[in-house]
Amino acid sequence: MQPLADRSLTQLEYLGDATPFATQVHALLPYSPLFEDLSLAEVCLISPFMQVYRAQTGQEVLREGDAGDFMLFVIEGRIEVFKQAGGNPPRLIAVVANGKTLGEMSLIDGHPRSATCIADAGTVVGVLTRENLARIILEQPILGAKILMALVVMLSQRLRTTSAQLLASLDEMGSQYDGLVDQGSGFV
Repeated sequence: MQPLADRSLTQLEYLGDATPFATQVHALLPYSPLFEDLSLAEVCLISPFMQVYRAQTGQEVLREGDAGDFMLFVIEGRIEVFKQAGGNPPRLIAVVANGKTLGEMSLIDGHPRSATCIADAGTVVGVLTRENLARIILEQPILGAKILMALVVMLSQRLRTTSAQLLASLDEMGSQYDGLVDQGSGFV
């Protein structure tokens, strides 16, 4: 499999597919809500579908606003996540460490990246593209369904957390939030 041509990944060092990293990835699964239920055999099955890249400290891995169709699994290192709001400077909103994932929303919907991610330390990431996820679903349907279900649960949990934080912020500001409710948005 050839390295991806995505602009953000072209600056990173391509290390090949994830097969040589399967044992290391499996050891990180207790820290990964997405992959925590996978066995070593299942990790070995998906490893050829993932590509691995190395990012140096300070190197941009994802850029807010860029198109994307893949997610990252942090194998080594840390990634800082920054969000731009209006004309303000980017704010650090999270630090993502080993075993965690980034970019799941773009993997699913193909919409632009919602944040910029920068390697905070020498970082190695596994990349799963939408195309390769579709291949897993076709070639290993039970494993593909397991991954999709884990994605849905994880994104649902994040939406619930974000909704609770929004409500707390609105309550704190004393705002009227009734006007923000969109009956068809799926927030319930």
